[in-house]
Amino acid sequence: MDFRILEERLELAEAVRDYLAGTHGPEVLRRLDVRKARDPQIWSGLVEMGLTRLLVPEDHGGLGLDLLDAALIARECGRVALAEPLVDTAFVAVPWLIARGEETDLAAIASGEKAFAPAHSVNAWQADGSCDRLESVDPLRRLSRLPEDASDDRLLLDIGALMAAAQLVGLGEAMLDQAIEYSKIREQFGQQIGGFQAIKHKLADVALALEFARPVIWRAAQAMVDGLTSASLHVSHAKVAATDAAMLSAESAIQVHGAMGYTYEVDLHYWMKRCWALAGAWGAQAFHQNRVDDAVLSDRHPIGPQHTFA
Repeated sequence: MDFRILEERLELAEAVRDYLAGTHGPEVLRRLDVRKARDPQIWSGLVEMGLTRLLVPEDHGGLGLDLLDAALIARECGRVALAEPLVDTAFVAVPWLIARGEETDLAAIASGEKAFAPAHSVNAWQADGSCDRLESVDPLRRLSRLPEDASDDRLLLDIGALMAAAQLVGLGEAMLDQAIEYSKIREQFGQQIGGFQAIKHKLADVALALEFARPVIWRAAQAMVDGLTSASLHVSHAKVAATDAAMLSAESAIQVHGAMGYTYEVDLHYWMKRCWALAGAWGAQAFHQNRVDDAVLSDRHPIGPQHTFA
């Protein structure tokens, strides 16, 4: 059995990474933060690259790809702490609308004319909604009060949690990279702090947590694509693993920076705040841990390799 992700999928994600690295760096985050407004040019670039069309069926002007492709690219969105509502619109709303047979807005979403972030009752807010504005720990997010007609659909919850998990891993990777780079230039006792065993072990623990979280996310995405009855279990497992890894990365990066990561002067705080925000989005840690516990302790999803690879 071959568990490797197809090369063309990885190449697409790598192309998105290269594009975002050149158009959405820390200086862009600071500019958006100061202006308290989004830049239409950024959204136009995402549309031109075809990312709003990723999951839209071909007969509606899309590319017709699936949730695994979306998860790979959501990870890249996390790596740059993307401020635009690409993930909520193109990777969460689109597959949910398709599953519901609501295809009216798909062409408008594919062309970038419409952004739509669905509201779910598991959240205490709606992203980019029209109700009263709410404050977020992340200054680059736009949140509003949850509308009364918010959905309680499990499929929407699973898609949202999956994409949050993918972004969390990307955030964790970016914070690890920043910590490594800082450890190369910061000196104490006449040498770079990256040479100290305590720093090496701390960052190695983060790298290990991220390494174990990534395949859990890809498995959850494929389980949803395949329509497995265990898909919700895999999604919750992914959200727990990704949150743990990203929070460890944030904590460790702050410590490597000597706690300066908390300050506005250090770019790290943007990734850290997005991590905090997504950790509680689409079901907090306790919610997903309980879903995993309930599944494992019941007879619905027996554990063991004979069942895992059936």
